[in-house]
Amino acid sequence: MLSEDKLQKIKEFTSTLSREELIWLNGYISGKAGSLQPSAAGGALTAGIPKKITLAYGTETGNAKKLATQLAGIAKKKGIGVKLAGLDQYRFTDLAKEEYFFVVISTQGEGEPPLLAKKFYDQLHETQVELKKMKFGVLGLGDTSYAQFCKTGEDVDARLEALGAHRVLPLKKCDVDYEEDALHWIDNVVTALQTLVGSVPAMAPPAPAEEKKPTGKKHYKGTIVTSVNLNDRGSNKETYHVEVSTDEDLDYLPGDALGIIPPNCDAAVEQIISLTGIDPNLEIQTSKVTAPVKELLQKHLNILYPLKTTIKQYAKITGHEIPEDTRLSLPDLLKIYPVKDAGMFEEIVKILTAQAPRLYSISSAPGNHGLNEIHITVSKDEFYVEDEKRTGVSSEYFSTKPVGTEFEFFIQKQKHFRLPSEDKDVIMIGPGTGIAPFRSFIAERDAQAASGRNWLFFGEQHFVTDFLYQTELQDYLQTGALTNLDVAFSRDQKEKIYVQHRMKERGAELYEWLSNGAYMYISGKREPTSKDVEKMLVEIFREHGNKTEEEAEKFLHQLVEEGRWEKDVY
Repeated sequence: MLSEDKLQKIKEFTSTLSREELIWLNGYISGKAGSLQPSAAGGALTAGIPKKITLAYGTETGNAKKLATQLAGIAKKKGIGVKLAGLDQYRFTDLAKEEYFFVVISTQGEGEPPLLAKKFYDQLHETQVELKKMKFGVLGLGDTSYAQFCKTGEDVDARLEALGAHRVLPLKKCDVDYEEDALHWIDNVVTALQTLVGSVPAMAPPAPAEEKKPTGKKHYKGTIVTSVNLNDRGSNKETYHVEVSTDEDLDYLPGDALGIIPPNCDAAVEQIISLTGIDPNLEIQTSKVTAPVKELLQKHLNILYPLKTTIKQYAKITGHEIPEDTRLSLPDLLKIYPVKDAGMFEEIVKILTAQAPRLYSISSAPGNHGLNEIHITVSKDEFYVEDEKRTGVSSEYFSTKPVGTEFEFFIQKQKHFRLPSEDKDVIMIGPGTGIAPFRSFIAERDAQAASGRNWLFFGEQHFVTDFLYQTELQDYLQTGALTNLDVAFSRDQKEKIYVQHRMKERGAELYEWLSNGAYMYISGKREPTSKDVEKMLVEIFREHGNKTEEEAEKFLHQLVEEGRWEKDVY
């Protein structure tokens, strides 16, 4: 029995802890107790932790698979056996047999499951299966710049619970910069399992949730040295070629992305301060950073496109009734649903989510452009919210900042989206700004004098105004760095022509290249281009490979499994 003094100290200490920290502490104390308790044979108490868990992943671009593999390795080092399974290969009939089932799954487009996980996702929602024996947890990958952030993860988490499974720990939703949060998640999985079934004496306690683990990302300082609108006069688009110079060598490869946390515009920040009357120098602690209000609003917080969950919390704090489908910026919320005073706005600041990093496929090549220079291709993103024209915060930044502007960025490695060996043939499908990584691919292959052939499909609206990197591509075609260049300009004739139509025209040759080992890549918008291209590929395989529909789909899946059909879609 504890003394009154010790009990009081424990109460004071635990009152400051979060739920996740309490779970960790519970597991840690259980571990300490287990290591001291003698067994019948006089040794340490043997562990009751499960011998094996299932860690399943649903991926479209490869990030969820890469992450799940990394997490499985960490769990194994902590003494837990892991059965790693892709949801595209997972037998749904095994689900009812699972005792410990953990899922890493991404969300695509407007809240859709990854293509390879769709069959499992549909079966999960259409089949009534009893999962009362299952303990589970879900890690969702997403992008907070999309309205349906981590919706697939939310759906899977809710459906497993609805089928009777017991949630071991809350759904974890991760943004594009997910490494740190994901490492905490696997620690919490281990801790929760310890708490459920006993301690593991030989296992070191996992790191507390508040410990910061290095993400491995190096941040660089760059200066914009070139910014050119690639679209000609008369185009309804603005696409900027931006060249950035650095004082140190960059660590990147073709296929990687440049990441930036874009600052919010000064006008929006000043409007918020004016509407709320808050002291701009008041220091506030948020979930990730402590800084003065003005700095938080400028550099760290999402104030222009708050999530639905944030708006719901805003309504709760302010007492306003705000429709669930409301999509307003923070300045607009403050105008329509004002706060009572500056003190209330302090609470609002604390619930705002961090500004999400924006990723841009790198369009330069280290072998061609050097290691002190990096290029990106940025389309000015314009859209309407409540009938008002808006511009994406990051694309507005790059489309308006003059030469000489300095900013900080990092390199997001895309290990799944890599060039094959120099002797392999490469097919690239890059409509619009999807051309960016393929400009890098072609330049790098040219610098290497690669023996493999290169074939590019490019599409845009108009030949005269929208042919991005036209001169470069035509030069590559003349020198032989590009073997084939097929273009589609959708608005230059009565019937719209897209890249998939050009693919169909060259179907026999496409099938021949792929049958002989070529690698195929697509970059650009998932909706509708990526889906339309995949449908066309199945049609091409069926027609020119003399296959049934099922055989054609199986051939496409085989390309995915062999790493010969890779996507960088958004």
